[in-house]
Amino acid sequence: MQSQTVSIVGSGHTRFGRLDALTLEDLIVSASREALLDAGISGDDVDAVFLGHFNSGLVRDGFASSLIHQAAPELRFTPAVRCENACASGAAAIEAGVNAILAGRADTVLVVGVEKMTHRSTGDVTQALAGAGYQNDPAEAALSFPQLFALAAQQYAGRYQDPLPAMAAIASKNHANALRNPLAQMHRALDFDACNTVSDKNPLVAPPLRLTDCSLITDGAAAIVLASSARARDFQREVVLRSLAHVSDLLPIAQRDFIGFEGPRKAIGDALRQAGIQLEDLDFAEVHDCFTIAELLLYEAMGLAPAGQGHRVLDDGTVLRGGALPVNLSGGLKAKGHPVGATGVSMHAISYRQLTGCAGDMQLDGASLGLVFNMGGAAVANYASVLEARRT
Repeated sequence: MQSQTVSIVGSGHTRFGRLDALTLEDLIVSASREALLDAGISGDDVDAVFLGHFNSGLVRDGFASSLIHQAAPELRFTPAVRCENACASGAAAIEAGVNAILAGRADTVLVVGVEKMTHRSTGDVTQALAGAGYQNDPAEAALSFPQLFALAAQQYAGRYQDPLPAMAAIASKNHANALRNPLAQMHRALDFDACNTVSDKNPLVAPPLRLTDCSLITDGAAAIVLASSARARDFQREVVLRSLAHVSDLLPIAQRDFIGFEGPRKAIGDALRQAGIQLEDLDFAEVHDCFTIAELLLYEAMGLAPAGQGHRVLDDGTVLRGGALPVNLSGGLKAKGHPVGATGVSMHAISYRQLTGCAGDMQLDGASLGLVFNMGGAAVANYASVLEARRT
């Protein structure tokens, strides 16, 4: 980043899951209030608010940014903007907040991500999410996101080897990690065999993807407080954003090598270079496992393994808890849940807690550097950030 830095100084996070009793507004207010309380500030201290919310017709709230104002009366008249960038809407809101601070327009920013999904049918949600695909090619427009990532698994098998055993291992790993996360949607251990076997409980969703290869339909919200380098000195805990890289690729998958994951590769490489670190310096990573094939491809995009060999870091334990680079200690989108607009903010909120020693049973001893990768669409909007503990 520039010589001036931006830091996270507080976080809020609702439970993820089927939250029938809570409206979109309830979720936004809950996460916002917790973040303000955690940072030890009031609405008077906030210069701007940014909301990550995909929506795509899932709720009637088409103009939700000022719902953040309901969290505290002092927030009234604070500039509020909604950011949408498909499943990376949360990271887009964070980037907007960071840019406001770096531009000198704000010192303290509240960023919230939210989605309300579970009141809609699976078909409705699938159709809404499909709006993040390319609509001007009838063949691509006809594909749901499970079908798109099924295509990725098919291409992987054709170019390299069968990815299904590695995908089952990823699902089992992330379910095990979620058992340590009290905010996760699914607290259920699933062993490798259960994830690798098609059954009544694990049917094919979009061949070869099984149910256990797909992330969850989720309600939830998360929030973080961002502060300029000068303002951040006033807070008890501080995690600095060492870098934030944003790479957008072509929307049509027919015009690029889908499983090359070139956008994620460039975004993660840029973030590491901007931070002045190597992959080996990281203590953990939270990445966008919307489908298990996506996490497998991200191992390769990160440089943890050569193309076609992502299974190696599962086989040798690198990405497991206790390994050299644990991935998705939160349970990931696969088991923590995936309320679309909240996901990028959730990743940063949980990483902030990990780096400040506030992650509870998820805590890694001595964690000081983490990577976050949030993705919108089929590797189209790609956001990677490196976070470093400064004051815990």
